Parts: sequence; C-alpha cells; structure tokens
Amino acid sequence: MQEMTGKPYASTVTAVEQNGQDVHVMHACGHDVHMTVFVGTARRLAAMKDQWSGTLVMIGQPAEERGAGAKAMISDGLFQRFPLPDYNIALHVSSSLEAGRIAYVPGFALANVDSVDITVKGVGGHGAYPHSTKDPIVLASQIVMGLQTIASREVNPQDSVVVTVGSIHGGAKHNVISDQVKMQLTVRSYSDETRAYVLNAIERIAHNTARAFGLPDDLLPVVEVKDEYTPATYNDPQLTNRLAKALSDHLGAENVVKSNPVMGGEDFGRYGREGIPSVIFWLGAVEPEKVAAARRGEISLPSLHSPYFAPLPEPTIKTGVAAMTHAAVTLFGGE
Repeated sequence: MQEMTGKPYASTVTAVEQNGQDVHVMHACGHDVHMTVFVGTARRLAAMKDQWSGTLVMIGQPAEERGAGAKAMISDGLFQRFPLPDYNIALHVSSSLEAGRIAYVPGFALANVDSVDITVKGVGGHGAYPHSTKDPIVLASQIVMGLQTIASREVNPQDSVVVTVGSIHGGAKHNVISDQVKMQLTVRSYSDETRAYVLNAIERIAHNTARAFGLPDDLLPVVEVKDEYTPATYNDPQLTNRLAKALSDHLGAENVVKSNPVMGGEDFGRYGREGIPSVIFWLGAVEPEKVAAARRGEISLPSLHSPYFAPLPEPTIKTGVAAMTHAAVTLFGGE
C-alpha cells in the first residue's frame, strides 16, 4: 500500500511480494510503533532490573497480517525452547483512540478470522440464449443473498457474526455467459462453536442454492476454507482487570478506559490457546482534536489499513512504553 499521509516520515519503500509483484510498503496498522515500543520497553526494564525479578521473554513475531506468525513460532517450539510464561501481554495501536490513552476489553476482544473461497460453477453459453445455460453469475448472486441470512436468521443475535463477500468475479465479455464465478469471503466469529456452525452453513447454503438452481452434484460450488485461520483473542478477565487497575493508577484514570470487542483479528490469540492467561490492550495513536471532531461527525478517521493512517509518534510511543513497562513490573510483583 502506498503511503499518502504527507508526513515527513512517509515511506517511499517498495518490496517484492511472494507472488513476485512489486508493492509499496507503508507505516500501516502500527507495526513500526509496536516494534519501537517493544525496544523501548526492553531498554526500560533492563534499566530497572533492581525493581523486579523473574524471567522476561520478549517475542518479536513476524507475519501477523497473514495470521501465520504466531502459529509458525508455536509450531517451531517457542514454548519448549524458551521458558513457558505465566502471562502474555501485548498491545496494538488504535485508529480511534486518543494518543496518550489505553483501552482494555475483558473477555473476547478480537474475533476468529476465516478466509473462504467459493467457486460457483455453471453451464456457459451465448448471452442471447440464457435459457440454454446455467448462469453462474445469477447463481452466485443468489448465494450472496442467502449468506446474509446466517447472521440475521440462524445465529443468536447476541452472538456476533460477520459474513462479508469481499470479492466476486465472473465473465469476461458482454454477450458471453461464463461457466464459473469466483467469490472470496471473510468470516468473523468469537466462539469455536459458532465458527464451526457458520462455516458449515456457508457450504450448506452454497450447495443447496445450486441444487435448487438445477445443477447436478458434480457442478456444485467448491467451498474452500483457507488455512490462514486466526483464532479469537480472549483477554483473561482477572488479568485484564488487574492490569487495568495498575495502569489506571500509573497513567491516570482518565487515560485508561474500558472498550468494546471488535470483529478484527489478531494472531496473538494463539498464545492464549496454549493455556497462558493473556491480554492485549489498545494503544491510542490519534490526535485528540481529531478524535473529538470525529465524535462530532465532522470528519472520518482513517482506519488502520488506510493509506492515510498516521499515528502521532511521540505521545503514542511514550504511552506504549510506559504501559508495557508498568504492566510487566506489576506482574513481576514490583511497584
């Protein structure tokens, strides 16, 4: 993604993707802030060694955006090769919270994330003779509409679910009915049970809509759940509330606020799946006046993955280092 913030530090770097495509690299989603806080926290804790005792393990994990980094490190023996921690803590910048503030969410904080590919098959032909075809574009449209009923009619309204069709492509000419359509979905949920139900429902709706369309079993849609699954992030409530109290005392009660779960995803959730109490905090990164203007409806704030996302560096980093350092010292039993 090409950075369009206009900031003096705006990235002009390009890189080569896995598919060989040249791409722009920008300061999106706060990864540069995260690593700066990471280094700053390590330095501060090293300088404060007389104030705490224990074993500190700092994990510099790659590939979060693809949901693969934590999985790869755990599979590589992270918790066998290094001490198994009593607690995991992390933070992530927020595109809607003022710089200088921290937000916390007890319980589910971020969602399961699944990517699903659907290949809708049909019988192609000339656009002037649709009666002699089985139009996969029409079928795909019906499937898209059917998928909307999963969240609205099948899942308990109090159990959050998102099924978004982010990409749909079929056909290449005005007057040609194609023989297939490709669809890409993102699916979000919190509990493992709901995740399994929704993924099964997607396949059921796709297959049975195709059957109602008159297609034989050998032309039913192919539904593929991709391997890049990211599990939900569950913040241990007791640990979360303990650290929220400590941070509130340290940073000021007005700077530590309770927030709501979101349907975004973080592979930090995998560490909690190892049976280790975990918590991830939100780190405010936006100019306070911009947040105030957004709340008045005067402006829209860029999202984390927007080319216009520009965290306010100094107060964001300082707050992140102060919060992570104090959280670690608190868990080590220091003051």
